[in-house]
Amino acid sequence: MADYILSCCSTADLTQRHFDERNICYICFHYELDGKQYPDDLGKSIPFDQFYKAMAAGAETKTSQVNVEEFVQYFTPFLEQGKDILHVCLSSGISGVFNSANAARAELAEKYPERTIYIVDSLGASSGYGLLMDKLADLRDSGMALDELYKWAEEHKLQLHHWFFSTDLTFYVKGGRITKAAGWFGTVLSICPLLNMDAQGRLIPRSKVRGKKQVIREIVKRMEQHAEGGLEYSGKCYISNSDCYEDARAVADLIEARFPRLNGPVEINSVGTTIGSHTGPGTVALFFWGDERTE
Repeated sequence: MADYILSCCSTADLTQRHFDERNICYICFHYELDGKQYPDDLGKSIPFDQFYKAMAAGAETKTSQVNVEEFVQYFTPFLEQGKDILHVCLSSGISGVFNSANAARAELAEKYPERTIYIVDSLGASSGYGLLMDKLADLRDSGMALDELYKWAEEHKLQLHHWFFSTDLTFYVKGGRITKAAGWFGTVLSICPLLNMDAQGRLIPRSKVRGKKQVIREIVKRMEQHAEGGLEYSGKCYISNSDCYEDARAVADLIEARFPRLNGPVEINSVGTTIGSHTGPGTVALFFWGDERTE
């Protein structure tokens, strides 16, 4: 049994069962729905379908990251048990939580100088970040030591690909990621933007695809281009969706048909309430291991 804790934030968007089965600890972000604050607790406080229906009906959402004091309170019991910690954060390209975790680490290092706390910037999000956590759990369970696991995470995290598309531009306009005019024309012309995360963990538009069927084919094509081994890819594949399961299932079906050596069926999760507060309903995200992200 490893003598360290493997940890992340709730924004890795895995299920409670997944976290429990892989022995991965997590700390919750926060969000507001029409002024009332909730923990981003994997859909326990508000089920995901209700959350996205509220957004579609016009509810206002805000999010807040884990602060320094929350990290101190979260890490302290592990340290008191004599455990070291590897904590992996949501991408610094979309959140400041990496800075908060490091500030807590510096504070705790003075109080527990004999303990080790590693903080990793995942440069990822949602179940892509979750796929990284699952791989780290595999390596931990194989006996990899803490120092080596930290080094592995830093050396391989950019090999985790994140591709997204959305069939509803409402919240991209609302959040200022596209203009009202572009959103209007996109809706009229059934444009579905295809985005990915770059090497700095930022969400970058890559192409504008017309029509849902075409963008589903296009996102799978990106996996064909970038997956480790191409169509012979033998790793795991995760998908997350924001209240559009049928679209996610269509992508999964196509992937399972195109990649016969997958390590198990495609796992479909929900986009959690933190990230979902910014995407709104209608987003599908695809995650897999592949060539290194360089741009």
